[in-house]
Amino acid sequence: MSVMIDSYTKTPRPLRHVDVDYLINQTKCENCADKPCLDSCPIDAIYMDEVEGLVKIKNTCFGCVLCRNACPYDAISLDVQMDPPIKEEVPNINIKLCKACGACVQACKNASIHIINDGDNPPHSEIDKDTCIRCGYCFRVCPTDAIKYGQLLPKTVKGGKAIVVNQDKCIGCMTCTRVCPSTGAINVGRTNKLPYINPGYCARCEECMHSCPSTAIKYSSRKKAYKMYSEIKSFDIVSSIVDNDMKRLSLDLISLNSVLKRVATSMSLEFDDQNFENFIECKVNSQMEKELRVVLDSSIEVNKFDKLFGSYLMDRNIEVYNKKCIACGECYNVCPVDAIELNGPNPISINDNCVYCGKCVEQCQFDAIGAYDDYYYSKDTDLYYARSYLYKQRKGDFSLSSTKCQACAICVRNCPTQALELKDDHVEFIEDKCLYCRTCESICPVDAIRIVNFR
Repeated sequence: MSVMIDSYTKTPRPLRHVDVDYLINQTKCENCADKPCLDSCPIDAIYMDEVEGLVKIKNTCFGCVLCRNACPYDAISLDVQMDPPIKEEVPNINIKLCKACGACVQACKNASIHIINDGDNPPHSEIDKDTCIRCGYCFRVCPTDAIKYGQLLPKTVKGGKAIVVNQDKCIGCMTCTRVCPSTGAINVGRTNKLPYINPGYCARCEECMHSCPSTAIKYSSRKKAYKMYSEIKSFDIVSSIVDNDMKRLSLDLISLNSVLKRVATSMSLEFDDQNFENFIECKVNSQMEKELRVVLDSSIEVNKFDKLFGSYLMDRNIEVYNKKCIACGECYNVCPVDAIELNGPNPISINDNCVYCGKCVEQCQFDAIGAYDDYYYSKDTDLYYARSYLYKQRKGDFSLSSTKCQACAICVRNCPTQALELKDDHVEFIEDKCLYCRTCESICPVDAIRIVNFR
């Protein structure tokens, strides 16, 4: 049974049954020095076991997943199963006290109350148990106290006040959305993913206020509450419109990417049938326009996508000519990533570790290794697909955007030659170690790295 802390008495009281199954990869956890997960939990449910030296989670965890989100190594897995929130029983109407005044009918937000006259009793209100949301409005407005209600919810409400979420203090655990008995009272923003309250549907039962682990929910004036709700709701509507536009743009980009792949496959097959020593290119404007008309707007112009074509990663290839290879091992000695396997007297083989740096090609005295790149590039208003052979170690120009880089160190951890280092919250480039393999460029999540001017 999970517990919540009453914001007034500071004592635990039952909330709802929550089953949290967790798994912590302690091997990954050992590599983490800062342990940000320990500071992320609002109720200190995750802790370091000093005896075993392991990170563990207590049974008081209510599954807010903040620790999982804070873990930089993706070492925490959580499977949260929650029962429905505790709700009040359907209000009971004493037909002897009910005067059929209709106050409860007017107050019901869900149209669950109507007045009946069955002939056996005086006219009185009746509640539809299937649609009642147990918000307590009927109980509060009844002038004759004919409605019995309030096993869980308070019987008095502060006049003229409304409950709001202070989103600056909110930690996004969504506990309030789980305990609220009034459907539609608590919504979640589309952009910031934080809860906000609709004052028109809020029953002011204070369940959310009591259960909030960060004390972000409080009373405010109704004027301020409606203004806050209106601003967030309006922003959500605008966000929805933008999301629809972004969705269409994303689908167009996916379609464009598929077009690039199809044209590249077609051109690479043509190149395979041709003999050349160094470089070959072919203008593909007509092929691209033909393909784009099928998947995108018919009025699309190829030259508007020149920058996108230039960012399309090249297709790198390497092969061993078995008839020329004598398994001398010279290439094996210079390979920086141990991608070459010797099995003499048989020819060498190159495994998936290869980063296509060209060192082996330059070292081989028998021209037994061939490497080439297939790629797009634009020139003026024309688009070309080209193939160039690599005869020596690859060179290029490394560029890092300091405004985009978040110092996440993903490129540092994946560089095969340690040519990148993280120092004082910024990435440093060591030119002498770089192979210009473009691994860093391809995995950077914020597109901060560019390697250009290959030679």
